[in-house]
Amino acid sequence: MNDTAILLVGHGSRNREGNKEILHFAAQWRDRHPGWRIETCFIEHAEVLLDEGLDRAALGARHVVTIPFILNAAGHVKMELPAAIERARQRHPGVAFACARHLGMGREIFTVLKGQLDRLLKQLDMPDPRTTGVVLLGRGSSDAGANGELAKMARWLFEDGDHELVDLAFTGVTWPRLETVVQRQARLGMTQICVVPVYLFTGVLMERIKAQVARLQRQYPQIAFALGTHFGFDKGIFDLLDAKVGGQELPEGALLECDGCKYRLAAEAEHLHDHSHTHVHHTDHDHGHHHGSVHGHAHEHAHA
Repeated sequence: MNDTAILLVGHGSRNREGNKEILHFAAQWRDRHPGWRIETCFIEHAEVLLDEGLDRAALGARHVVTIPFILNAAGHVKMELPAAIERARQRHPGVAFACARHLGMGREIFTVLKGQLDRLLKQLDMPDPRTTGVVLLGRGSSDAGANGELAKMARWLFEDGDHELVDLAFTGVTWPRLETVVQRQARLGMTQICVVPVYLFTGVLMERIKAQVARLQRQYPQIAFALGTHFGFDKGIFDLLDAKVGGQELPEGALLECDGCKYRLAAEAEHLHDHSHTHVHHTDHDHGHHHGSVHGHAHEHAHA
């Protein structure tokens, strides 16, 4: 690892505390691996953005491993990050750039979410799961594949437990919203509702969620609500990143899902990479996308 720099790429938040938490996470991760060189940057809403972060990581390095510190891959991860890495390759021809996949919605994140739900149930004094609704609350994206990944987590939580209702809601861009799902669960007889936010760190949206749940508690006084929190400092997140850097996901020349994607490159060539483009993948595209999903930038307005 002496000639390798690890670049942790956060989304970036208008809430300064959210960005500070990512920097604090990076500091804790360095403490776990004092021999690793770990740098940080953000996609937006921060001082050090992608181009500068990649340049800093490349300084004195032969290899740069970029890790999108983001749960779901939408336009930022699928379009902007690969483009920034390609620019960095042009600026630093002597440096090999590789990129791990985003954190994703796999067994590691499921374990973290399940831990969150277990803590909420204890907070409610372990009620009957059959009358305790669960709402998995995501950020929301214009990318159908990203929303579908969160839907998978909701299904896994349903399969794993005895809750009759495990629903999905979003804070922006797509539907349904939290209020609609709570209304439905109340009509179906739930007497407790656990709201599990799928957020790594705090930000504008986490504050908004707290206000929404407080309002819902007043609107439905007969229902006991329990609200989870962001989970970026969970041990499972550190372990997931360790596995990525440990080489399990980084073969020589590892690429992002859309790094070199012929559809992305074609779109860029046609000057479609702007805030109104659509990026539709055809069924013969095998980069791991959810086929038919539309990659747009409308989702950015919902980011914290």
